[in-house]
Formats: sequence, C-alpha cells, structure tokens
Amino acid sequence: MRTGQLPVQAGILAALTLFAACGGGGTDGEQASAGHTASVIVSEKVRFSIDTLHTGMENPWGMTWLPDGRLLVTERNGEILVFEGDRYSGEKLTGFPETYRNGQSGLLDIQVHPDYENNGWIYATYAKPANGGGSTTLVRFRLTDNRVDQLEELYQTGPVTDSRVHFGSRIVFDDDGYLYFSTGERGTKENAQDLSNDMGKIHRLHDDGNIPADNPFGDTPNARPSIWSYGHRNVQGMAYDRANNVIYATEHGPRGGDELNIIAKGRNYGWPVITYGIDYDGAIISDLTEKEGMEQPIQYWVPSIATCGLLFYTGDRYPGWENSLFSGALAGMHVARITVTGGIYRHEEKLLQDIGRVRQVAQSPDGYIYVLTEGPGLLLKLIPAGG
Repeated sequence: MRTGQLPVQAGILAALTLFAACGGGGTDGEQASAGHTASVIVSEKVRFSIDTLHTGMENPWGMTWLPDGRLLVTERNGEILVFEGDRYSGEKLTGFPETYRNGQSGLLDIQVHPDYENNGWIYATYAKPANGGGSTTLVRFRLTDNRVDQLEELYQTGPVTDSRVHFGSRIVFDDDGYLYFSTGERGTKENAQDLSNDMGKIHRLHDDGNIPADNPFGDTPNARPSIWSYGHRNVQGMAYDRANNVIYATEHGPRGGDELNIIAKGRNYGWPVITYGIDYDGAIISDLTEKEGMEQPIQYWVPSIATCGLLFYTGDRYPGWENSLFSGALAGMHVARITVTGGIYRHEEKLLQDIGRVRQVAQSPDGYIYVLTEGPGLLLKLIPAGG
C-alpha cells in the first residue's frame, strides 16, 4: 500500500476528547485519570482512555525506550526526538547521518539492544544516500548525552536505486541474540524472488553485523548470505513472541493482499508469484493465490488496511489483551488487535478507528501501549480505565 501522506482529518485533535462516541467504541462517561481524552473507550476486553502525549510531528516512524526512561522517536526527516516522563523534552539527538529523502525514504526504525544496559548500543535503519539514489541501511551507535557517537554501519542493502518506494523497514532481536531487519522490493516486483539482491527480504545478522554461518542461503551460489526469508513486498511490521520463539511480520499488499506472516528460516512468502491483491490500476499481478513451496499468510486483508508497525503484547496493564498482536493501519486509520493461537489466526478487533494513519504500536518497559500516527502526527498512550 502506498504510504504517502493523506489529508489531515478536519478537527481530529479536538475530536480526541469525543473519540469514544465517534466510532472508537462505547463510553460510560467516566473521566480518564490522565491525558487529553475524558471519555473511556469500551473495547471487547479492555476499557481505556487516550493520553495525547505530543502533537505536530510530521512522519513519525519508530520508537524505543532507554533504561533511564527516555523515549526516542524517529521522524522520517532524519530527526530523533527525546521524550522524558512522557513529555517531549525539546531535545533531539544530534549527529545522525544525512538521510536520502525521496518519497517513502528517510529515517525508519529504531531499537535498543536487548543488553543495552551493558553495551549501550542503539540500532536504526535509514535510507542512505548513494549514487543518486538511496538504500535501506542498518547502523548502530551509542549516545554521549544527546549526541550520536561511535556510529557503525552494519549493512547497506543493494543494489542502490533511485526508486521512491518500498524501503521497509523494521528491526527485531530474538532471544538467541540475532538481529532481523526487513527491506522492501523497491517497487520492482521481481526483486523479491531474486536471491542475488537484498530487496524484498528479511535479513538475519549477529548484533555486530556479521553474518551467521547457519543462515539458509550461505552456500547458495550468488545468493546474499544475510537473507533469512524472501518473497516479501514491503515488510513494515515485525514483532517477536519470546514465549514461542516466533517472529511475526506484516507487509503491504498493493490493492488488497496485505499479509500477516510467521517468518521461518529460508521460506519463500510468494510475492509477486502469489498474491491476494491486484495492481493499483486494476491490472492482475498474478492469477495465483497459492503455490507449492510458497508460504500462505495466516491472515490477509482485502481491501488493504495498509499494515504498518506490529506489537506482540507481553505486559499485564490491560487484562484480556495478553499475547495479542497489535498492527497499525495506515489506510484503515486504526489499530487492529489480533489473536493468534498455535500459529492460527483466530480473531480481530478494530481499535481507535479514524485516529489517523497508524505508523507504529509499541510497548513501554512498564507495560503501556503507545501509538504513533501521521496525518496528524501524534504520540498516544493507552491508559487502562482506573489508571
């Protein structure tokens, strides 16, 4: 799904105070204990309100927390905003490299290393300018105060193109210390099936950027040895289920065919050979929706909701939401709460309908759910009823 900015909905900031009465769920009229939203939203499992922490962002993309409680939020324009105590500090990180700004490119995801308290590493993906174009690039750095320091480039995808679309990108770590990051196929469908390039793939690395010896295509002639899975269109959501050692990923379809997948070693996820979508002009991309040797999504959306950002919730702040997946929806302008058991999609609930184009959903270290939207650019925190 194209990720260009949609017009801001008239009055949406003011409408936050009336959100529950305007399609976001029922309300019992109670006052929220915090934030700008008075109404309590009644969802299927949880009653909550919305605390609007910050407004006025342009294209926020990713967020991660430091052990000292600071929250870092990336803007696609290359800025990294610093929040303290759930409020914007007025500070931004300095010293991050120049980003390639063209269409959907820019500064993308950000994640702290699982052992950040001991090693201090922060990881980010961004579109690096090169040869008149740009490429999705993974870096890591440390902080000195609010300055980017000791930056290391770990992986630059190739080949470099001047395409304006489908850069990915999300970052996750598993419990074995491996890092995974996603790339889009840059608008060239055939890239996704071509193991000789990095596009339309999920890559697996050691945390220092070295390539694990047991990656699936290390011994395949001409294949990029960092590839973990392929046949992806544009993965912009990834989440790790620690209890079951499972990586979930959401990716954009064209018109229809957004997917939720379970990512496994060496698997082919089919794009563009199989798809549940059609092209933007109505043309048929493929008459196949399944094929031997290619994975089926555990859920797909027709029409597209434009999946973006993905959280596997492990906290206890919202009884009834444990082990749910939360996917942002750009075109759908909501958060989809999804239940999966035993690898099988079971149920889906729409939350925050018409809140804006949801770019990311994340869990804070103390178990709260935060939501980033663009058009308008908001940072929201979900507050369980009763605080």
